[in-house]
Amino acid sequence: MVRETFDSEGTFKLGRELGEAAGPGHIYTLVGDLGTGKTVFAQGFAEGLGVTDTVNSPTFTILQVYEGGRLPIYHFDVYRIEEPEEMEEIGYEDYFYGDGVTLIEWADIIGELIPKDACRIEITKDLSRGTDYRRIEINVG
Repeated sequence: MVRETFDSEGTFKLGRELGEAAGPGHIYTLVGDLGTGKTVFAQGFAEGLGVTDTVNSPTFTILQVYEGGRLPIYHFDVYRIEEPEEMEEIGYEDYFYGDGVTLIEWADIIGELIPKDACRIEITKDLSRGTDYRRIEINVG
């Protein structure tokens, strides 16, 4: 499925829609260049799950857990991971196969660890269509 958004609000709303539909054990990967809206999408996703905390990309901590919604969200930002083996130190399997929902920014970096049934979300810009335009491709594993 491909969706287009023309502002950050549209990207946020799409994230919220997917968050509302998310279930326990679901894994969502977010792929896209810097500034494509992965974190905006994640903020909408969290709102869709009922999280009221401020959601930021956990670039320096790698993992942020948000509770208080209908399911916990395990929000990874693996931008700073140099080798997929570093995820072992975090105990990623406890989150990937836990009772919450896992959301992974920069997921291609750890592609070999991502289960085949994960939902892949790729966000791209097309400046010829405007600076706020986003093409969001959603592929369910």
